[in-house]
This record gives sequence, structure tokens and C-alpha cells, in this order.
Amino acid sequence: MTRAQQAPTTNVMPPTLTEPAPSPNGAELHALDERPNRLRPLAGKPPGTLVVHEIYRSIQGESTFAGLPCVFVRLTACNLRCGYCDTPHAFTQGKTLGLDDVVARALEHGDDLVEITGGEPLLQPEVFPLMTRLADAGRTVLLETSGAVDITPVDPRVRVILDLKTPGSGEVDANYWPNLERLKPTDEVKFVLCDRADFDWAADQIRTHRLTDRCPVLLSAAFGQVSPTELATWVLESRLPVRLQVQLHKILWDPAARGV
Repeated sequence: MTRAQQAPTTNVMPPTLTEPAPSPNGAELHALDERPNRLRPLAGKPPGTLVVHEIYRSIQGESTFAGLPCVFVRLTACNLRCGYCDTPHAFTQGKTLGLDDVVARALEHGDDLVEITGGEPLLQPEVFPLMTRLADAGRTVLLETSGAVDITPVDPRVRVILDLKTPGSGEVDANYWPNLERLKPTDEVKFVLCDRADFDWAADQIRTHRLTDRCPVLLSAAFGQVSPTELATWVLESRLPVRLQVQLHKILWDPAARGV
């Protein structure tokens, strides 16, 4: 049996059956009114709770924190459907937990680094006090968000990793561009690139919005679509001061492994 098959023990939650209800309150959502079915897993969720897909400990595979031990809190549901998404199981599968329970489960692993991810974590308003409480507990908190939801309410201590959607993702129209003005020097912008056209588009956004003057910028090859070696060539030719990243967890373990 390979290490990928012996993935770390996780709190993978079974699907939670819910009743139809309006979209969740809280975060300002961008262009979601035509996609109500994507928020169905959050319907009927009691206030003060979170629908959680899994909580687990692993090696951080992306961002400038790559290689560090990290606790991941993966929340359920996403308003987008990127063509390269590697966590579609988080669209619907999850268990409703109280905020106190989620905080306790994240802290019990003992690591300094905690990432809140999804799905799209900002769809659940309780994520904001979750991040604040983890920061209050002395943790370095990362938030991976698609950039389709307003990041204004995020605790300023949280390091936002804003995943701007490229044309190749199929969700470029969902980008909430005012988020770029809200980035801090401790935040990061990520582009997942599906082809050379995506790279050229990303390079244009980086230059137009002077993103590298705001925070670190990461370029990642969509797994199985772009060769990281080819992407490295494009980066060198562009002379942009950006960081090429690979998904470290997909090198360490089977690319399809969950809970890593």
C-alpha cells in the first residue's frame, strides 16, 4: 500500500441532508443569484454553525508557506465551478458543526499554521468569527478564497490568498475586482493557469493592477494541463517578479488523495 493510500486520518464528513432555503447572510456575494442550487448544502444551517467538509493536518502544498505543517479546515459549498477543480467533493459533502467545536478541532492538532479553505469558505458568515478566534489563539491564519466574494469583513490579521479566476477556469466573470484594492502586504494573489492564453491574461492583470507592488503573486500550472517546466520558461521570459508554485501535496501523495 502506498503512502497516498495511507493518507493521514481525517475528519471527512458524510453528506448532510438539508432543506431548500435562501442564500446565507453575511458576506457580500458577487453574481450568485442565478446559482442558488450551488448554495443548497448551506440551506437551513442554524446560526452559529458551519458546514464542514473536513478538518485535517498535512503539509501546506501551496502559497509562500508551502512545506510547513498546517491544519486545514475545509468548508462545504462553492458558488463556482472551475474546470480544473480538484475538490468537487466539497461542493455538497459536509457535516454541520458548532463554531466552538470547529475551533476546538482546529486547535487540538497543535500546529501554528491554520488554513481555512473550501469550496468557497466565505459563503458561510460564521467563518469570520472562526478566523478571528483562531488568530486570537495565536495561530497564523491563511484564507484561500476564490476572489468572487468581498474580503472586507476578514480579520486584518488573516493572510488572504486570493485566487483570481482566469478565462481558462470558466469563471473569469465571477472575479470581484474591488478585492484588489483591499489586499494587504501580507496577502497573496494566485493565478491557476490552463494555457498560454491564461498566462498572458494573468501577466496583463499583474501589470495593470500593479499586483506585485501590493503583495506576493503566485503562478500555478493547472494540474495535467500545463507543464510546470513550460510555465517556468514563460515566467523567465516575462521578467515578472512572481513566484512559480507547484502543488506540493500532489507530488508527495497521489494527486487524487483526499485529506492531504
